[in-house]
Amino acid sequence: MGFVRLCIAGGGTGGHVFPALATAAAVRARAREAALLFVGTATGLEARLVPAAGYPFETIRVRGLKGKTITERLAASLLLPLAFEESRRILARFAPDVVLGVGGYVAGPVLMAAALGGRPTVLHEQNAIPGLTNRLLSRVATAVAVGLEAARAHLPARRIVVTGNPIRADLFGHPREASREAFGLSRDRATLLVFGGSQGARRLNEAMREAVEALAAPGAELQVLHATGERDREAVAAAYAAARLRAVVVPFIEAMGAAYAAADLVICRAGATTVAELAALGKPAILVPFPHAANDHQRHNAAALAAGGGAVLILERDLNPALLAERIRALVQDPVRLAMMARAAAAAGRPDAAERLADLPTSWGSAAPG
Repeated sequence: MGFVRLCIAGGGTGGHVFPALATAAAVRARAREAALLFVGTATGLEARLVPAAGYPFETIRVRGLKGKTITERLAASLLLPLAFEESRRILARFAPDVVLGVGGYVAGPVLMAAALGGRPTVLHEQNAIPGLTNRLLSRVATAVAVGLEAARAHLPARRIVVTGNPIRADLFGHPREASREAFGLSRDRATLLVFGGSQGARRLNEAMREAVEALAAPGAELQVLHATGERDREAVAAAYAAARLRAVVVPFIEAMGAAYAAADLVICRAGATTVAELAALGKPAILVPFPHAANDHQRHNAAALAAGGGAVLILERDLNPALLAERIRALVQDPVRLAMMARAAAAAGRPDAAERLADLPTSWGSAAPG
């Protein structure tokens, strides 16, 4: 693989940062001499994770518009010209062969500056329903990579490549029994993994807290690994203890590969990266999409996996403790169905998505002068 200078723009949440890091690692595996630069914000998760991974990192001043007050939206809008100019200067200094946008509001100014400067650009859309920024950027991007086939219908009919959503390599290769022991769980009990992202998910926590008595019925050989976020940890742990249901309750799980390996069934939200991880690892899931995600994209992400039989979908408006307990019991007590769901999830997975996405900029870079 030839030389490439690649700028990767995006971030904000782990759902954008971890796929970006996975793609960067795949680029380095193909072109060890590649020069990589990440562009993000000083306040996003990327500001900590990217330098920790050993990559150069620069920031621009930009803010998101969604979910803000009118005053905050106005302030964010006024920053856009500054963010564009900062992006233009960063690109002029680094002189990338290709610019890859991986999502988050920071990608907008960088990709637009690259496109207007005549630089090749790749836009990666993770969700089944693209957001406004990516729909606009897709009109100027050299190529658009999508994580889900369903996104094609919402983007211009030009160069679209289905790559899947990149996931971290360290999620693979964890033995189930050893992973359970690492968390202090029994090796031979059916295991439920519950999480809601880096901050937890209050509605999932509340529903599980109220469902534990039904799940702890006599004869139930069930144990739970539950990442609650800081706010709800004590209340959720107390509920499991009161019901005498074996559980390990933590604010956040760093070792997600081991957590997935330990689980027979996962209960979680339906962000694009989470859905990609479930599919690539072949993990059956009960998905409860966050209802306030932009364009309701989590519901569409979940529906795509559920349609193939890899997940059960519960909308948050329908979520209640009795329904959740019933769904969990029905699946945990039916290993044949769980196995079928695991196969269906794996069939939808693209564990090589990082390599597929890395192929785009590295193939251009190998032909680029440099």
